[in-house]
Amino acid sequence: MSVLVTGGSGFVGKRLQKVRPDWTYLSSKDVNLLSFYDVWDFLRENKPDAVIHLAGRVGGIKDNAEHPAEFFHQNVMMNTNVVHACYKAGVKRLLASLSTCSFPDTAPYYPFTEENIFDGPPAVTNLPYGISKRALYVQILSYRKQYKLKYSCFSPSNLYGPEDNFDSESSHFVPAMISKLHRANDGDEVMFWGTGEPKRQQLYVDDLCEAIPRLLEKHEGMEAVIVAPEENLSIKEMVELALPIMDKNVKIKFNQDLDGQFRKDGDNSLFNSIIPGFKFTSFEEGLKKTYEWYKNKR
Repeated sequence: MSVLVTGGSGFVGKRLQKVRPDWTYLSSKDVNLLSFYDVWDFLRENKPDAVIHLAGRVGGIKDNAEHPAEFFHQNVMMNTNVVHACYKAGVKRLLASLSTCSFPDTAPYYPFTEENIFDGPPAVTNLPYGISKRALYVQILSYRKQYKLKYSCFSPSNLYGPEDNFDSESSHFVPAMISKLHRANDGDEVMFWGTGEPKRQQLYVDDLCEAIPRLLEKHEGMEAVIVAPEENLSIKEMVELALPIMDKNVKIKFNQDLDGQFRKDGDNSLFNSIIPGFKFTSFEEGLKKTYEWYKNKR
């Protein structure tokens, strides 16, 4: 089966190439996903059997807060164009990436399940991004129903790992933390956003890349299957784990601003039923691997 991956030069796309180098990886240099006709023309010409849609505008809490219009517009346009162009070009199989950011800010219970995705608005700190992912899910459900297509999606939790964006101003928490702590000298005071109390399931990127080919093969259902480890740590706990790994003796402070969503841990039971026995990397182990990569690349 010939498989085309959007977002091929992005964080997940670059790591996925190590797992499936035989697939074709598409970047913004190849096709402008903001143009429907560019996407449609490319798919008609190349005729892939399946498309994995990973492309998107992503960033941390500060980037989301400062560029909400860009996050909404770019993600809605890319998602809409890719799904519709796949349909028009006759692509029979599509697997698209959502995010647990599309789930409610406050769920009726934790860990939430796939059934909870519409049980309230996403967190206000990433509302445009979360709604754009919900729109992608609704589009996939609609095309499944009307056109009887094998289109499905998955919802990974927070990602981190080698080849992430380590710019502390626009990145997600883990790479921003690594960057800040790496630059700090012993005795320095290092400031982080929020209170340190919110909890996150941190998914090591290579775990997701191992899961994607299996989801392509086995997950053709309508559920936005949650891909997340059971480990659910607070921001403060993550920093405390990082200090000995990075050999840092610093003072940690939190600025009490932009805490973001307090909890968004998802239940991975459905994922485990689709891929039995899957082993997730612990945060401590994944952080060690990520920091080694970061040091070697500097």
